[in-house]
Amino acid sequence: MEFRASAVKSFAAIRRTRLYDLAAASPLIAWYLYCAAHIFPSVNQQVTLVLLFLRTDPSVLPASLLLSTLAQLFTLLFFGVLVVLFSIRSVPQLTASGIYPRCVALIGTFLGVGILLLSPQELSRWLYLASLLLIIGGTAFAIYSALVLGRSISVLPQARRLVTSGPYKIIRHPLYLGEIIAFAGVSLQYFSLLAFLLLLLFCLVQHQRMINEERILSAAFSEYADYKARTYRLVPSLY
Repeated sequence: MEFRASAVKSFAAIRRTRLYDLAAASPLIAWYLYCAAHIFPSVNQQVTLVLLFLRTDPSVLPASLLLSTLAQLFTLLFFGVLVVLFSIRSVPQLTASGIYPRCVALIGTFLGVGILLLSPQELSRWLYLASLLLIIGGTAFAIYSALVLGRSISVLPQARRLVTSGPYKIIRHPLYLGEIIAFAGVSLQYFSLLAFLLLLLFCLVQHQRMINEERILSAAFSEYADYKARTYRLVPSLY
């Protein structure tokens, strides 16, 4: 019995180390590196094409090509930022217990991959441009939010440090807001009932993740109640 208690105590101490947290984050780091490597050839090809237009005749550069290149560049940058932040993040002070919060977090992280199984649709020029603008705006805001969150970034509901600056001064989950906006833009390109049902499911799962994270942050930080009272969860002045 004493050996078991000692083993549990030792494991708890190991879980609070930087090396253990890095090992726990390594599957995510590998996933984001894979995603970045997967889209890099396409990004490189589009950037080369845009530069060719700029060197020859910028006036005939298609807006759709420029926006598509920006969307892919921001996506590539987002993956790069996540790789760095998950590699250097600080050790959590508190982690949610139980299987449910973990399952919700993992589903929310990888659910968006499911839309790639659908077939892209032929869109009108304006609808396609709208989808690209949503992807660019959402991803850029997600990058900004992730950089402000810094070493406190996490997938599971964990408390590292209470961040209240930048967009977090107004809303409590700006990173999720950016991801939802970007995913809405992607969903437009797969214009179908199934794509929009997937978007709805993505929003519902992310909402549950917000609730789970707020619970653990409330338990970890006594000042979280005041922060929660003066901020909105997701949309300023609305929610």
